[in-house]
Amino acid sequence: MPFLLAAIVFFATVPCAHAAETRSPEQAAFVDIYRELIEIDTTDSAGDSIRAAEAMAARLRAGGFPAQDIQVLSSGPRKGNLVARLRGSGVRKPLLLLAHLDVVEAKRTDWDSDPFKLNEIDGYFRGRGVIDDKAMAAAFVANMLAYVKEGFKPDRDIILALTADEELSDSPHNGVRWLLQNHRGLIDAELAINEGGGGALRNGRPFRLAVQLAEKIYQTYLLEVTDPGGHSALPRRDNPIYRLAQALRRIEQFDFPPRLNPVTRAVFERMAASETPDTAEAIRALLAGRTDAEALAPLTNRPDYNAQMRTTCVATMLEAGHAENALPQTARATVNCRVMPEESVEEVGRTLARVIADEKVTVIAKGIAVQSPPSVADPDVMQAIRQLSVEMWPGVPLNAAMSAGYTDNRWLRNAGIPAYGISGLFSDPGNNGVHGRNEQVGVKAVFESKEFLYRLVKSLAGPKDAAK
Repeated sequence: MPFLLAAIVFFATVPCAHAAETRSPEQAAFVDIYRELIEIDTTDSAGDSIRAAEAMAARLRAGGFPAQDIQVLSSGPRKGNLVARLRGSGVRKPLLLLAHLDVVEAKRTDWDSDPFKLNEIDGYFRGRGVIDDKAMAAAFVANMLAYVKEGFKPDRDIILALTADEELSDSPHNGVRWLLQNHRGLIDAELAINEGGGGALRNGRPFRLAVQLAEKIYQTYLLEVTDPGGHSALPRRDNPIYRLAQALRRIEQFDFPPRLNPVTRAVFERMAASETPDTAEAIRALLAGRTDAEALAPLTNRPDYNAQMRTTCVATMLEAGHAENALPQTARATVNCRVMPEESVEEVGRTLARVIADEKVTVIAKGIAVQSPPSVADPDVMQAIRQLSVEMWPGVPLNAAMSAGYTDNRWLRNAGIPAYGISGLFSDPGNNGVHGRNEQVGVKAVFESKEFLYRLVKSLAGPKDAAK
């Protein structure tokens, strides 16, 4: 290697090496767990979450957990779920810590680095799952090992569940649903901590922290047009592709009416104080009950705020035709809707049909929507989160929030287990790559999230002075 090139390589690697050398033994051990999880492919197409569950079970056994308190259960082929229990005094019902092991698909050709390696680049961890949701899974495992090592004796059992198939909405192998149906006693708890709420950065600095108390309802529809077809040399205007395109155009131009619930109203009330004048004025109009498009345009034009104030439906997949020289016999589009918790899913389907206004376009619901009643903002839980957030990120507002996406909290809430989405993990929503390419999160943010969860669980599990 030429000297100049060798020097460049050496100095380019110094920051990472230096960062690793200055980590505490606890941080280094955590990164080792994090790396192992990231580097086990747990995608639905080719991955294996059983491997990931067994790997974490092995770490817990090696760290002092009794074998009888650790179980790896399969909810389907290559679908693994780990349930481990740190036993407490039983003064209170258990606390459930939930994170999912599966990740969305990632192609090496789409990424700037291998998505199934834990890469550390310019102060960021990069890899599929570094945020969603292996950061939380690794933090929970590392913290559980720390509790055992230090002899922590909680007032209640702490249950760790690392589960499969959160990313697949209708999967029969979803670990949380499967455990509730088949092994409820293993994860039954007074409350649960899971993903769904995190921190947002603005200009690289913590801007706000959210606790997820509610989430929108997931419902997908298939739009379908059929026709006898024919030869492409004799085209007709009555073409399934054209009809479908017109239907999608009408959906694109349609906005569901704004609708607030107690959670989202509180979110917007807080946001009005920190937003730009135009956006703040639109928020005040929304809170006052105005529905005209012009007044709400600054919110409608922002995907994050638009998703908080109304049901949304968007085309996500297309399929049409069977030969380049034949008129199409079928044209189909997948339209994914995220429905406000208090809105009728059936009415959303009927609304789509009215908006499309074409009897030849059939609207077919895929699967059965899962209702997700909000969790009550338990004062003790919220106070514990608020106190920690003030200590760790002073001046950063803490908001209750509704997720535009869905999480496994919906299964817990339907089963009567209040779930709180809170990770303490801050990232830039416009640059974190979640569900996209180059998923990444700041190294410092990950360590802070681990510390936040370590202290939060201690606070919620007791004894009362345990978090100090």
